[in-house]
Amino acid sequence: MPFIVVALVAVLTADVLLLVRPEQEAGQPVRAQATPKSTLMAQQRRQQPPAQQQPAQQPPAQQQPAMTLQPVAPLKKLHKPNLFVLTRKPFTNELLQKVAKLRGVRALELADAASITLDGKRVQTLAVNPSTFRSYTPKVTASSDPLWQNVAAGDVAVSFVLGNDGGLTLHRRVAGPAGTLRIGAYATTGFGAVDAVVSKDVGRALGLPRDNALIVSAPDANSDTLRKSILKVLPKGTQVAMVNPVLPQPQTRTRSWPAGSFMTGEQITVALKAAASKLGRPYVWGAEGPDTFDCSGLVQWAFAQAGVRMPRVTHQQWVTGPQVSLSQAQPGDLLFWRSDPTNPGYISHVAIYWGGGKMIQAPRTGDVVKISPVHTRNLAGVVRVSPIVAAKVR
Repeated sequence: MPFIVVALVAVLTADVLLLVRPEQEAGQPVRAQATPKSTLMAQQRRQQPPAQQQPAQQPPAQQQPAMTLQPVAPLKKLHKPNLFVLTRKPFTNELLQKVAKLRGVRALELADAASITLDGKRVQTLAVNPSTFRSYTPKVTASSDPLWQNVAAGDVAVSFVLGNDGGLTLHRRVAGPAGTLRIGAYATTGFGAVDAVVSKDVGRALGLPRDNALIVSAPDANSDTLRKSILKVLPKGTQVAMVNPVLPQPQTRTRSWPAGSFMTGEQITVALKAAASKLGRPYVWGAEGPDTFDCSGLVQWAFAQAGVRMPRVTHQQWVTGPQVSLSQAQPGDLLFWRSDPTNPGYISHVAIYWGGGKMIQAPRTGDVVKISPVHTRNLAGVVRVSPIVAAKVR
């Protein structure tokens, strides 16, 4: 089972069986529950009338494994996630105690982590307990009862970018090697490259490794110091990424950028020409070129042609240099947007400034690489890339 490659950013992350919501067993009482309000992220699944609850008989080979649906506990307290830990073997109680005793650790949450095939894409996935994991997600996501009830019912929740830009629309059934899985919700957790969440029951039916991921909340501890401490007490091969890191404030408010910190005119020209050479090529989520691209894949590929090593995903590219105002934007600068309703602070799209109020971008599934006017709705900012800084971002 392949492990997730976790992206570490200093300033901030099986084949699918057919799983459907189990029908109420005959003769079992149904508990009355208030119907949660539907949201953009997820709509409450409708119960079928009793007369329709028993599905038509299928040949034994077509029947799906049964799954017991547990009610999702209401949201109580939010926990800010600060570190995401991935191990080669399952966490034991002894290892969990070692982490829990480290200074500053307030809360821990176990998860199963691996890569699954979803709609023909390799998607980094977490299998979680919906009742407890929801407390570690952004408030708007954590508060959505329909979202977590759908996950508990056997659906997959995908990130907003994978759903919106990648063409995985809500309620669609997407193919896996052994069946289909229903897209029940959008939920960008913010844990690096993780783009899908399922329940623990679903994850274990898929064969995900058990308890190999740990979310750590330590809002009052220096995240870098705590990261080093965790690596000391856990087995060799453990990976620890900082999420919403708590880091000391720099001694100076402004940073001087000496000559040579930014791309040369020649590098900018090469990067722009490289991007323009791909006009008309289709957007494919997760694609890095040379024939298909997603938004950050186009940036990474074009800048690589100019000898600039860029990180892979948007929220990493956001920290590759200083921010400048849109009025000061120059060709080759990067434009970023926050358009994710499930995680409003998340950087969800990037484009390259072309000049003259235009940008070159790979927009979304069904579209192509193109030059278009810059729009400012949900614009997060403009970044002037420093090759030195970009090469250090992980």
